[in-house]
Amino acid sequence: MNNQNQHRSKSNDLPYNDTIRAREVLVISDTGEQLGVMNINKALETAYDKDLDLVCVAPQGRPPVCKIMDYKKYKFEQQKKQKMAKKNQTANQLKEIRLSPTIDIGDFNTKLKRGVKFLEAGDKLKLSIRFRGRMITHKNLGREVLERYAKEVKEIASVTQRPKMDGRNMFMVLEPNKK
Repeated sequence: MNNQNQHRSKSNDLPYNDTIRAREVLVISDTGEQLGVMNINKALETAYDKDLDLVCVAPQGRPPVCKIMDYKKYKFEQQKKQKMAKKNQTANQLKEIRLSPTIDIGDFNTKLKRGVKFLEAGDKLKLSIRFRGRMITHKNLGREVLERYAKEVKEIASVTQRPKMDGRNMFMVLEPNKK
């Protein structure tokens, strides 16, 4: 660990009050008004007069930019924002279902049910068909299977990638419709 950063508990914390190392800082008031470049002692005194903290919001700046604010309230707001961002972040995965160009109706329905579950869970769905041996000459059968699948799930999903050949495989990607 670097000796310079040992004074802070976490590396993502911003320096504030006595942990600011610069001699001169650009100060912004709690109302957003720019107070100009000040000596660190005068800036701290200004912050303490208002019963607030001096937080260095841009430590890499020349001079570093510091804002007068309530540090604990600022940290709480940042944590709240991070929590909301994490909550709103969708962990969409790309699920894959493998089909055959000569798939029977029962197997097709089983794969269809599985795919519907994935799509309803909000995951993208990749359908793949592997052509074995001489089946490669019947690409139209594979395309028909994929298009039939897309037609069956068109109520809950839309095609984001049309059927496409890649070597001996044919792929199609479905994405759940926005609710």
